[in-house]
Amino acid sequence: MPLPVWARAHGAPLFPANIRTTPEEFDVTEELGFDFDGAGEHDYLYVEKTGANTEWVARQLARFAEVPARDVGYSGMKDRHAVTRQWFSVPRWNAPVWSKLDIEGVSVLELERHSRKLRRGAHKSNRFRIIVRGELPQSTVLEYGLALIRDSGVPNYFGPQRFGRNAANLELANSWSAGKRLAKHKRSIAISCTRSFLFNEYLHARVLDGTWNRILRGDVANLDGTGSVFDVGEVDDTLVRRCAEMDIHPAGVLCGDGAVPADFPEGHDNWRKALFKARVKAGHRSLRLRVDDLQWRRDERCLRLEFRLGRGAFATSVLRELASVASQACL
Repeated sequence: MPLPVWARAHGAPLFPANIRTTPEEFDVTEELGFDFDGAGEHDYLYVEKTGANTEWVARQLARFAEVPARDVGYSGMKDRHAVTRQWFSVPRWNAPVWSKLDIEGVSVLELERHSRKLRRGAHKSNRFRIIVRGELPQSTVLEYGLALIRDSGVPNYFGPQRFGRNAANLELANSWSAGKRLAKHKRSIAISCTRSFLFNEYLHARVLDGTWNRILRGDVANLDGTGSVFDVGEVDDTLVRRCAEMDIHPAGVLCGDGAVPADFPEGHDNWRKALFKARVKAGHRSLRLRVDDLQWRRDERCLRLEFRLGRGAFATSVLRELASVASQACL
């Protein structure tokens, strides 16, 4: 089942491009955003991995430390086909000697100690260093497109990674919503895929009508860089100014029990009913993604990008506003 082509905010892509020609050309560094207390029962490992997914690494760490895999913590899933650095927490009940850890493609860069397990979504941001290859447009055109992304942000779509290879997770979502019993992990993937797809559909409609970056009466607004939201009544000059300055953003519903968009997409009522039945807690997500510290350097046939995104954001949602991107590896 192919994914829809969701609307772009800044016009047609400027050029066709390739990413992930090698893992080293897609580099991700997690920025945790809090200090360690130096005590407690958890070792915190700052791990660099190449060609490995986060869950697999977590299982290997659990096996080495002789603890249940469920007790290993990490803040977010990082790309497999990339070089990534992120934190894991592992209970130190059995006093593992981490200098003896030997996992192909995995290195421990730092070791700290903390009193609490690392929870999902606990990190502050991710810094990306990406090489984009292709026939680049004229410098003035490219500079304009990059400046537009830097100054205006991009629609905060969930990236294709969320929907699996060839969007296979959509079939999993359909099976789950039809009542098929799934393993806990696959059920979680199905729910996440369902909510992400419905959010993207809502955001697509807001991009088409030009309101993805504007606060409207009756919206929910998100405070930039946080999970805080508030209801919007009348839109006054202060809200307009704060939105223009990207201090706040319009937010869309992450569908759950009792909460769906007013204009819920047709053809997905089975998903809505399944989310309600499962008592999935509703949430919100910003419609606009702020792209911080965007820097670029142009070579003859590639563009070197560096930028920072808040947790839960996808670099592919930034890149799609600039180029028609193909990956040398499955996302």
